[in-house]
Amino acid sequence: MFKILKVKLKNIILQRKLKKAKKTFSLDIDSLSNKRVLIIDEIVPEFDKDSGSRRLSEIIKLLLKNNVSVFLIGDIKEYKYKSDYIQKFKDLGVIVYEPSVDENGNLITKEDFIKNIAPLLDIAWLHRPLIFDKYYQLVRAENENIELVFDMVDFHYLRLMREWELDKSNIKLKNQAEKLLEIEVNNCEQADKIIVISDLDKTSLSEYYADKSKMISIGNVHDLIPKSEGFLNFHERNDLLFIGGFKHAPNIDAVQFLKNEIMPIVWHKLPDVKVRVVGSYPTEEIKELHSDKFEIIGFVEDVSEYFKKARLFVAPLRYGAGIKGKIGQSIEYSLPLVTTSIGEEGFDFGDFSKNMVANTAKEFADILVCLYENEHLWNEVSNYSDKIIYPFSKQENERKVKEILSIKTT
Repeated sequence: MFKILKVKLKNIILQRKLKKAKKTFSLDIDSLSNKRVLIIDEIVPEFDKDSGSRRLSEIIKLLLKNNVSVFLIGDIKEYKYKSDYIQKFKDLGVIVYEPSVDENGNLITKEDFIKNIAPLLDIAWLHRPLIFDKYYQLVRAENENIELVFDMVDFHYLRLMREWELDKSNIKLKNQAEKLLEIEVNNCEQADKIIVISDLDKTSLSEYYADKSKMISIGNVHDLIPKSEGFLNFHERNDLLFIGGFKHAPNIDAVQFLKNEIMPIVWHKLPDVKVRVVGSYPTEEIKELHSDKFEIIGFVEDVSEYFKKARLFVAPLRYGAGIKGKIGQSIEYSLPLVTTSIGEEGFDFGDFSKNMVANTAKEFADILVCLYENEHLWNEVSNYSDKIIYPFSKQENERKVKEILSIKTT
């Protein structure tokens, strides 16, 4: 009860501030395009901090490119609604929900905003399972003809079950996975279209929800960066790179696995090699891994220099699901990498899979050392990047976004 009162008090204070600042909500309906999409995510997407946000941001750009009016809501408490990213999306032409007051000075909540715009919408693109579960009934109640799109991001049940496989004593995690499965299947039943991040996730999901006709794969969006743009050769590079946000548990586990089990083997053969770990929101357990040869750098706004100077990217992910943005980002830069079967999912490494994928610490270290020292193999893998990345290109993903929008392709 005290918590509810505290939230109400904070919203009242916010309402008074907004009223004093005369921050009211208005919408120019005549300026909207014929196709209108509402996107709701857990936060206003932080496109330079996590793979899911980056993917959604690229999808938003593709929608705008196709003359779609985009409304965006982050599922944040009104009194906490602060984000450096709001203005960046507004600058693109997105209509972003921000707390405001109506003509009578009453606070316009996210729910009020949805009720105001729902009759104007064609599609509600609900991003991640808990968001769909929370909002689909409200959206449909306000517009019975709206098309509901469930964007899974990844198959959350599968990711949690894989984590549980590493420690089966964690019954709480298994229960959480099973609860999420129930939510994800129900979402699939309620949705008009289901977006899975890869054909592999589609296959996994079809074991629990059979209607594949509603499913479409839209992965991460990546385009190859031309090598003419400051590409350093094998001998001009050194050291290893890992990138990943640490609000995501698989990244924490991967970095611990890398430091504690893989690198001792690597350092026995390559004692001077350093590892650089870049990523937002590093936890205390990650910060404690920092050393001269294992640098915990934290968030970096522009990661391009790290990709351009590293000799190898490493991603020893032991659990997860869906397409891993870090893998695609490495391939964008034509940077050879070593990962696990989990990291490889959704990518086609072709014949080079045997040179890039391993699951035990020793196997991972062995192929890492081989790829790190073998210039000819390194160049072959680097030159193969264009073939790996093509299915994730803007061109391919735009075609799939048009399919969601029922826009005819030419």
